[in-house]
Amino acid sequence: MPDTRTTNSELLTTTPGQPKVALVCDWLTGTGGAERVVLELHQMFPKAPIYTSQYDANPKIWYGDTWFSDADVRTSWLQKLPKSLKKFLPVFRALAFSRLNLDEYDLVISSSGAEAKFVKPRKDAIHIAYIHAPTHYYWSRYEEYLKYPGFGVLDPLARLGLRLLVGPMRRLDHHAAQRPDYLVANSNHTKEQIQKYYGRDATVIHPPVDIERFAAKNEPGDQRHGFVIAGRQTPYKKFDLAVEACAQLELPLLVIGNGPDNTLLKRHAGRKITFQEKISDNEMPERFGGARAFIFPGIDDFGIVAVEALAAGTPVIAFKGGGALDYIDDRNGLFFDKPTTESLIKALEEFQKKTFDHKEISRQAEKFSGQNFHKKMREFIAKVAKKST
Repeated sequence: MPDTRTTNSELLTTTPGQPKVALVCDWLTGTGGAERVVLELHQMFPKAPIYTSQYDANPKIWYGDTWFSDADVRTSWLQKLPKSLKKFLPVFRALAFSRLNLDEYDLVISSSGAEAKFVKPRKDAIHIAYIHAPTHYYWSRYEEYLKYPGFGVLDPLARLGLRLLVGPMRRLDHHAAQRPDYLVANSNHTKEQIQKYYGRDATVIHPPVDIERFAAKNEPGDQRHGFVIAGRQTPYKKFDLAVEACAQLELPLLVIGNGPDNTLLKRHAGRKITFQEKISDNEMPERFGGARAFIFPGIDDFGIVAVEALAAGTPVIAFKGGGALDYIDDRNGLFFDKPTTESLIKALEEFQKKTFDHKEISRQAEKFSGQNFHKKMREFIAKVAKKST
């Protein structure tokens, strides 16, 4: 399939006489799913500047070129502060984005799970906000952030600040979510959350996944061994369910990544559970493509890592909720119904009785490719541009 992503971006470009486009995102300090969305938008509109709060020009990326090396990235005054302070800055980000002057742009696309949607384009411009989630620390995960703020010895201070600020910041966040002309959600789960917290409808366009890189490591069934889980080890990801279930069943499990729960997880690990805290992006497809199944026990807004596993032909055993409902079915995995070790154990036992077509699983994942993301975004932009004329 030819890559038509850049050549098909004629719909809206920044060439003379054409609408001017600006991209806005919360921050560019890593290589996660939110950054990948911005990368694909940048490939669609290579001349559009990217406005963000903080930018790390050399994130930990282990393959290919630095993602935004050819982009016109424009940071706020927050860039002068250490990126380690990112968690402390929501109020200041909201202020910085709301005061950003975007008057010269006809189309503004914000990519936001936090404050980028606070921007105020001129009244006759089109603002499309791609929403990864209603801001977690004000809405769906407020209680989790109170329990586990993630600031170490400063947790008590963080809890106090969140309690004091959550009321006014919820009001500001809700108000900011009314500003964009159109909202795009990364999953049907996020669409429901947008309706619940912001009272607005949204169009679902799934985020892009690097399908080809993972599909290249799709191993036959007889060469697959053990189970795998990967990601940041935080409480809401529910890694503990996978570790405890595999320990009880004495199933081999590879736990990839690190996070605040790492030490606790190791305490509960059985003899067949191994941890790999540092792994390059080049190795990740091999680990996924060589596993019998990927375990995805938490509720995620979308869950790019699970779709990467599918791209590698690996079935996914997922909790029945969140973004996983958009891509898991009985052809490429199975669900467990309750967020308990017992429920996951039942799913693992059921999995042992099933067989899967690993090539077909990989083919199913192709609909989440970057090319498809470009196509759907172009169609959506054309549709809303037509409405405004």
